[in-house]
Amino acid sequence: MATLDVFNLKKQKVGSVDLDDAVFAAPINESLFHEVIMMQRASKRSGNAATKTRGLVRGGGRKPFRQKGTGQARRGSSRSPLLVGGAVTFGPHPRSYGYRLPKKARRAALRSALSLKVKEQRLVVLDALTMAAPKTKEFAKVLKSFDISKVLIIDDKGNVNLVKSARNIRYVKVLPEEGINVYDVLRYDHLLTSVAAIKKIEGALKQ
Repeated sequence: MATLDVFNLKKQKVGSVDLDDAVFAAPINESLFHEVIMMQRASKRSGNAATKTRGLVRGGGRKPFRQKGTGQARRGSSRSPLLVGGAVTFGPHPRSYGYRLPKKARRAALRSALSLKVKEQRLVVLDALTMAAPKTKEFAKVLKSFDISKVLIIDDKGNVNLVKSARNIRYVKVLPEEGINVYDVLRYDHLLTSVAAIKKIEGALKQ
């Protein structure tokens, strides 16, 4: 069982926390990272590309010329997909690109991502992420004291002061415990969290 030092906002060591090996010492599975990240990115696609079928293109209700005797190919509408200004055959229509991997696979990938952060010594644990007031400058000093910049912060979603303090800092993102995901854990260089959040994550991923 791995043990990490616990700090306060002034980077003073105030204790330690034991990490559950089932969550923070899982095998690193890069292929599973790929599968889950592709799933997450596909779910974010807007899918709003649209083309018009013959029924949607304006005009073309009248037969452009008589059926026989003109020497031309038969035309039933001037909005045929074969003509300029006509409809589009088999064009894209609004749809969802999202799909879901099995729940066990998603959890295994998240355990693997968290384990990678521990292995690379990029997980920083604080006793609490409590800000007396929303102060961006003060929180920036906290990050500078830990020498971290591109960081994902995990804490309770009710911590409004933390969210407001961090939202204007570049390359910093705050998520609640239930919002932690593989894409963001791997995207940011460091993971900053509290002891309480660690326990909630362990409780969710051990099931």
